[in-house]
Amino acid sequence: MIQGTASSVGKSLLTAGLCRIFRQEGYKVVPFKSQNMALNSFITSDGLEMGRAQVVQAEAAGIEPDVRMNPILLKPTTDRKSQVIINGKVYGNMPAAEYHNFKPKLKEMIKETYEELAGENDIVVIEGAGSPAEINLKDRDIVNMGMAEISGSPVLIVGDIDKGGVFASLAGTMMLLPEEEKRRVKGVIINKFRGDIEILKPGIKMIEDIIHVPVLGVIPYTKLSIDDEDSVSEKLSGRNEQKSSKTDIVVIRLPHISNYTDFNALENIPEVRVRYEEEASKIGCPDLIIIPGTKNTIEDLLYLRNSGIERTIIQLYRKGVPVFGICGGYQMMGIEINDPLNVESGLGNVSGMGLLDVITSMKEEKRTMQVEAQITPGSNKGILLGTQNIKVKGYEIHMGVTTPLDSIKDEQFSFTILDNKSSGKIQPDGACDSQGKAVGTYIHGIFDNYEFTIKLVNNLRNLNGLNALDDEKMDYNSFKQMEYDKLAKVIREHLDMPKIYEIINTWKEGC
Repeated sequence: MIQGTASSVGKSLLTAGLCRIFRQEGYKVVPFKSQNMALNSFITSDGLEMGRAQVVQAEAAGIEPDVRMNPILLKPTTDRKSQVIINGKVYGNMPAAEYHNFKPKLKEMIKETYEELAGENDIVVIEGAGSPAEINLKDRDIVNMGMAEISGSPVLIVGDIDKGGVFASLAGTMMLLPEEEKRRVKGVIINKFRGDIEILKPGIKMIEDIIHVPVLGVIPYTKLSIDDEDSVSEKLSGRNEQKSSKTDIVVIRLPHISNYTDFNALENIPEVRVRYEEEASKIGCPDLIIIPGTKNTIEDLLYLRNSGIERTIIQLYRKGVPVFGICGGYQMMGIEINDPLNVESGLGNVSGMGLLDVITSMKEEKRTMQVEAQITPGSNKGILLGTQNIKVKGYEIHMGVTTPLDSIKDEQFSFTILDNKSSGKIQPDGACDSQGKAVGTYIHGIFDNYEFTIKLVNNLRNLNGLNALDDEKMDYNSFKQMEYDKLAKVIREHLDMPKIYEIINTWKEGC
């Protein structure tokens, strides 16, 4: 089991890297995280919702994502309330205190789910959440040492040296663990190291003397194009290194932004820069504005309105800057959002941005499914020029139903859903304005489809008088597989893998 001194220390990627290594060495390996809190989620082939981090880990392990890898998903709707998803389906919304009292009822389900996976695989790599030293939560813990007890697992603890204070965080974590939990910890890992390892070595010796477990590796800070689930990831915080670009794309950083992994493929196209902005003054005059998905469409729309971002988007749109909305962003671009059942708020309804002639009504049932769609011939204009009849794949996760005004023309639907795993019905999706300058869709993962995305980017380049990029097909999935191999190589070189195998092979409950 991989635990950490805090959130965002690298547990998810180290879990993915170990899954990749074990897979490379011929083991049947599966990731597991009993409870994940994240707004980045994924829909499996059977229409169930799970955390995106376990999808990445499954890809690294070379297996199909399975909701059993993440039986509990918490999606925050406010600072104090989350939507609780159990085994891929919405259970309900709960305040933090209510969920804390509810957790013990989930232990048996977690145990059964874990044992199913363990029985089908050679190795289970378990990821913890946050820190195991949250002493106010330990009595009902089901994701850190509580999960280690359920699974009978040895534990490695990861600390992030890039944040500073890694030795204090490792020592403090161990100090706050009771003796029976300390016995589970078989080593620690120092992650995201930059600099001369010789300068660090005296500290390694001292921390080993203090905590009485070995440092099994110092992993260097490495730039990888692998999905990052944490909302505090570098690209969202504005600390990521930006490449030089000729196409400037701004993604609006909503307070409840979800599924921002939708834009990873865009970031890997040459001469394209993707910025995440949360202030109107920093938007500038980009080549494209994207309004992403959100866990709370109405609240985030009001945030855009009150902060002046909505006004800036509309002004830029009127000056010719195209706007692309996905899921909640698509809903915001319409005429109105109705919430008669108070699914998201008690406001009843709010006016939208008015960029698309559609109205959204919130429903209690969440639509979750993988889909295959085709770009409609009628949307062959603006930023969608040349995309007609291109087929794309993705997935839908939304509570609302969006319908066109009576005045909208059939050709203003931007996509036709050809297939989904739930009903198989052919149906329209999304919308575009008469100029192809405003486009919306419910399809997450739309930009993972390279043929579609390179056409869109080349349309933006054409507006700036730039030559088209080579549209030779790039397999984004193959690119991701190369990144997983790169991650595995870094871990192999800097982690004591013989010791890891020794821990796996000699561990017995209670040792």
